[in-house]
Amino acid sequence: MKFSTLNVKVSYISDTPYEGSSVGTLPPLRALQVFEAVGRYSSVTEAAGWLGISPAAVSQQIKQLETHLKVRLVERDGRRLRMTQAGKDYHAPCAAAFEELRIATARTTQTRNCCRLGVSALPSLMAQWLTPQLGHWHQQRPEVALYLDGSHAEPDWEAGNIDFRITYSDRASEATNRLELFHDIVLPACHPSLVAEIEKDRMLAHIATLPLLSIDWQPKFSSPPSWRDWFFATSQEFPGNIHGHRVYSLSSLAIAAATAREGVVLAQYSMIQNEIASGQLTIPVLTPLWMPSTYYLTWRTSAFDSEHGRGFQRWLLQKGREQTQAIEALM
Repeated sequence: MKFSTLNVKVSYISDTPYEGSSVGTLPPLRALQVFEAVGRYSSVTEAAGWLGISPAAVSQQIKQLETHLKVRLVERDGRRLRMTQAGKDYHAPCAAAFEELRIATARTTQTRNCCRLGVSALPSLMAQWLTPQLGHWHQQRPEVALYLDGSHAEPDWEAGNIDFRITYSDRASEATNRLELFHDIVLPACHPSLVAEIEKDRMLAHIATLPLLSIDWQPKFSSPPSWRDWFFATSQEFPGNIHGHRVYSLSSLAIAAATAREGVVLAQYSMIQNEIASGQLTIPVLTPLWMPSTYYLTWRTSAFDSEHGRGFQRWLLQKGREQTQAIEALM
């Protein structure tokens, strides 16, 4: 922590040494914490809520800090709180110091809790592919506390709360450690009742009459193949007048709509295998299309410091190989 920077700021802001303290002596830590929160939220009420104390207690700590420093740090601007110039100058190093404390605390907690594993993945892949398979692994390692983060954002490896990340496309190029996990395909899928008693030679024409459920990931990623791409691959004309057409930003939502008999979805095979196995979905026409990019496993270097971290990577790569084999069997 850069406490020396804080000391310099205290000496600079306070032109006159205060009685009972040596120049540069740090104020009470609680007062500094409250001041950092007030500066972050620009509101006594919001800072109080975040700290779990009353607004009156916040004001009291700010006054205590100003008394200690012999300088005015904040002032009222209507209903909001505004930093004085001295307050702005002092808040910047305070905020930086507390952020370093938070990071150090996270790292220390991670080290102490040697049986914790943080895993991040794209939301739909986490829900539809990874989570259903984690139960078996966790049965073998019940002592490991799993933290599962479904997010589009790539993890901050320095923060220390994520050990492994399943990402997609060129996002993986930003990671120092990465391996290809699997390359997926998309297939049409719907509830069996929507295609019951339809002859095989009439299936393509029948699909064109159903509500088509689409998935669009833009602008986060390049989207999966579209229905237009799929009809082109089947040498069929894309239906121009689409009845009940919907577009979803999350694959899991489109798949849920398909299982609810609301239409036919062009879904990733990795994400519908369980629904197909259980009879909730069926593949009416076996015409797969490759996804534009690949899924990758990335990780922070210290993830291999523990045996369970090394074991988890081996297990996940094996699941990636199994998924690849299942996909190749359909091609």
